[in-house]
Amino acid sequence: MKHLFKQGNKKWPTLLLLHGTGGDERDLMPLAEMIAPEASVLSVKGNVEENGMARFFARLREGVFDEEDLLFRTNELNQFIEESAKEYGFDRHNVVALGYSNGANIAASLMYHMKGALKGGILFHAMVPRRGVQLPDLSTVPVFIGAGKRDPLIPLGETKELVENLKEAGSHVTEFWTEGGHELRREEVDEAKHWFENNFI
Repeated sequence: MKHLFKQGNKKWPTLLLLHGTGGDERDLMPLAEMIAPEASVLSVKGNVEENGMARFFARLREGVFDEEDLLFRTNELNQFIEESAKEYGFDRHNVVALGYSNGANIAASLMYHMKGALKGGILFHAMVPRRGVQLPDLSTVPVFIGAGKRDPLIPLGETKELVENLKEAGSHVTEFWTEGGHELRREEVDEAKHWFENNFI
């Protein structure tokens, strides 16, 4: 997978950066700098193309995921993290995802399907990746969820369902809601920084 790696403080978790639809491996680097400036960063570009825009998995239409492709791409990403940990020498068991929109959705899919894939997650504007799934134990996997109350792409109830799924699996979930829509707001980023420092530094 196309990616960037930046070596940081090995005592900190490695941040796995996962962009939104149409982004690339450079998109969230400034965000990582704001949230965890000393962290190592593995920033990945999605392997799926939709109308010339990069994504992490296919969808059938807006808000409806191609579940078969989602599972395939989730496995593919998990394997890529494994390989990257060996190549770059970071701790595979100390990886925190930082995802926005489509990237946050595949980060959530890693949590839903792969026990131990992530140490934690910062999910900006995420949806439920898949329903009818028995989640693994997430009691040691804290999650920060940033969302907009007026998001035209993700109904409020969708985010609430994601929060409940994660909580039922044992995750300590921190929600932060803005008055905005699908755009990423500075106050979300600031809250995510506090959350990261409180949980991992």
